Amino acid sequence: MSKFKKWLCISLLTIVAAAPVMAGSDDAVPANTGTGPNATNAAEPAPSPATLNPTSAISTGNVTALLGVLVMKGVLAPSEAKAIQGAAPEAEFQLLVEALTRKGLLNAADVSAANSAAQPSTAEVSASVASPASPAQAATAPQTPQTEKPVPRTVVAAVSPVRVLPIDPPTKDGLVAAIKLGQVKMTPYGFVKATIVHDSSDPRGDDFPLPGFLNADTGPTTDPAFHVKARSTRFGANFEWPDISPKLTLTGRIEGDFEGNFSRADNRNVSSIRSNAPQLRLAYARLDFAASDKTDIFFEGGQDWTLYGSSALPNILETTLLGAYWGNTYERSPQLRTGLVQKLGGSRNFKFSPEFAVMMPSEGNLPADATITSCTIPDTFVPGATTTIGCTSTVVNGLGNQLGYGERQGSDSNNLEYESRAVLQFQLDPAPAVAPAQIIASGFETHREAIVLHSAIAAPAGSSAATIAEYDAVKAAFPTGATNRSEGYGGQVAIQLPTRWATLVASAYRGGDLRFMFAGQTLSNFNDAGGLTDVVTAPSVDRSSTVAFGTNAAGQIVVAPQRSVRAYGGFINLGLPLSRWFNADPKGHNAGWQLYFHHGLDQVVHSDFAKAKEIGADGAGPYKSTLNAMTLFYRLNPWVQFGFEQSLYSSYSLTNNAGVYTPNTSVAGVPGRTWRDLRSEFGPIFTF
Repeated sequence: MSKFKKWLCISLLTIVAAAPVMAGSDDAVPANTGTGPNATNAAEPAPSPATLNPTSAISTGNVTALLGVLVMKGVLAPSEAKAIQGAAPEAEFQLLVEALTRKGLLNAADVSAANSAAQPSTAEVSASVASPASPAQAATAPQTPQTEKPVPRTVVAAVSPVRVLPIDPPTKDGLVAAIKLGQVKMTPYGFVKATIVHDSSDPRGDDFPLPGFLNADTGPTTDPAFHVKARSTRFGANFEWPDISPKLTLTGRIEGDFEGNFSRADNRNVSSIRSNAPQLRLAYARLDFAASDKTDIFFEGGQDWTLYGSSALPNILETTLLGAYWGNTYERSPQLRTGLVQKLGGSRNFKFSPEFAVMMPSEGNLPADATITSCTIPDTFVPGATTTIGCTSTVVNGLGNQLGYGERQGSDSNNLEYESRAVLQFQLDPAPAVAPAQIIASGFETHREAIVLHSAIAAPAGSSAATIAEYDAVKAAFPTGATNRSEGYGGQVAIQLPTRWATLVASAYRGGDLRFMFAGQTLSNFNDAGGLTDVVTAPSVDRSSTVAFGTNAAGQIVVAPQRSVRAYGGFINLGLPLSRWFNADPKGHNAGWQLYFHHGLDQVVHSDFAKAKEIGADGAGPYKSTLNAMTLFYRLNPWVQFGFEQSLYSSYSLTNNAGVYTPNTSVAGVPGRTWRDLRSEFGPIFTF
């Protein structure tokens, strides 16, 4: 920090401390101070502040004015100012002093000088350092007695929801730059997370939980597994660009992690398990226009969290999929988005924010490759003659194709994805250090399209003459190939209700083809061939699905309609601020205890599951999965946190053979329709 900033802080503190008491107070929204690796704008009071004499009455208006100046000068971040405003009126000034002390702008001697200048005829200054930031500060702390009136002690922050999409607009020139790229400000952030994990059943060998029975059975054992992972580590940077207009604010963010799993390279074939690939999470820029002191209009372009689903997330330790396919629906996607934030006022500080976005149409369906394994040449083969040669091909995982050019069925639909969201925010509990509450509604609509080439309409090798005739009839009916499409849609309602005693976050959703949105038990669509005869199938051009053809009652050969697999679910997450319950010292090491209870459900509509999985034939796979978890977080200080999570993941399969109750799924070699994974995870999170 510059000497000018230090002089400015001392001067302003002296003026404010000496100012008379003024009536009235401003409604303020405290900053988000969530915990865990999902937390946004986390800010905890650090030890080692000097203490101002509390006998001087400091008005809320004076502190608010001072905070505005310090934010404009880049001394405080907007989130820090909001956190101070969210405290009790008698504690605001002391919190400001603590914040300036943490930044190295003030030491005990500075505060003592400011206090003496403000109160030359009152009680002596009390300036003590609880845990000096450096030996030099400890040496300069004056040994003066405490005043009779105790210093107001701040409270431990309540549990704050995970807010990846906060509605409060950024403040112009509010970013405290750690690095300057010319006139562009940049501040890095992130965390290093390392956890050890034990799963009682992990059939796919992943270090994150997926629904059971995706492999139909677990083999001879339940497949227990240990993992130690550091790839949840995250890094990013916030940006702010200057503009001559006082009404325009330009901000942005770039964020990445190492959750992209392992890259394929020859020099990593042995050590691939620890060679995680960095992946882009977020990359966007945002323009805010302050139309008035109550209205902010914004536009954003880039990759950000989706409006649908992502507004309400659970606070749990396992963040690789964060409850995906277990009741938590969310995504990050390329988008162009616009909306506004309207301050409605009132004693609860009501705000309303509607938004609309166009996004990349995405399905998440995995392409496949077809490899010819063998061909049979007939004994009557004559070179140059028209002779059919039967070949057998094997369809293999096409992840390489998907990584190479991305998925096709979303963009092939020639249709954008449309999303919208509306949020009502208000201060449910006016107690200090409690985040505002939110009521959220969101939805989306999109399409996918499967393309079938004419050459792909062919009978498999070894087919009977009747089957070959059916395929020939389809090829004649569709001389240029065929297309088929289905709709994806969803709606979500959510609440986030923080109070000083507990914080409740709940979400409920319903929709069709929610695979990309991490719901619907990984299912996307199915061919509805009901009422058709002589049904044959052909692969789509990317082989991520098949298209069915058949003859209807009128004798016409048609494409069987593809329909979305419908699903529903949600979660409830209850956070308990244990340290606040027991009135812990917010500056001590017991200020960071929080306990969470979580339940999630993701379920497919039974009739759609039966058609999608063909229950009469091979109906393996889960139609429902549930998650029950208990998570304990302990924050040692503002930068170091430990988490322990005990969870139970359960998946359920349906019967096969047209309702005959003979399960075709098994766990540890025993037929069964229920799979469970008792999962334990523990580790530290270091934030920067």
